[in-house]
Amino acid sequence: MQSHAPALAEQAKTWKFLELWVDPVLFPPKILMLVGDQDGTCRVFNPASDYRLVVTHSSYQAAQEWLLEDEYERVKGQLLAEEVL
Repeated sequence: MQSHAPALAEQAKTWKFLELWVDPVLFPPKILMLVGDQDGTCRVFNPASDYRLVVTHSSYQAAQEWLLEDEYERVKGQLLAEEVL
């Protein structure tokens, strides 16, 4: 099994915000984590699969459209790096 540690270590240096998205149709709900980088790139990770990278998008809008297309709903709010670091 390939480790996701290098990708996550790099992401830890460049992230700007993160959001949780949930598929409310399933039970228990499937959760994905959207991480926005300082350069505008957005990556979607699956916390239930050892934070496996699911998809990368060049913009927040593209990532949001991808999640909405699969009927995910954003959990209210964002966690900002500047508030944590």
